[in-house]
Amino acid sequence: MKTIIVACGGGIATSQTVAVKLENLLADRGLRGSVSVEAININSIPTYIKSADVYVSIAQHGEAQYDIPTFSGIPFLTGMGAEDEFAKILTALGEG
Repeated sequence: MKTIIVACGGGIATSQTVAVKLENLLADRGLRGSVSVEAININSIPTYIKSADVYVSIAQHGEAQYDIPTFSGIPFLTGMGAEDEFAKILTALGEG
């Protein structure tokens, strides 16, 4: 199973909102059992990044760089550009 991690400062509200939106988009495409989505706080990234395939960041800038594909979670909060960003995530997962 592939894993997407979504991180924000607290790992509760914003990252959970984006994670649910991603889960719904994955389910709409029949990928619910193939890809898991985990909402975490930004301080937990070093632990989760090791087993993740994709990272969705809520931070707008100034964040550390990682060795896995990283995408913005902001479109999933605003609705603007969400489909395009999701298509990029699917491609990175080999599902697009």
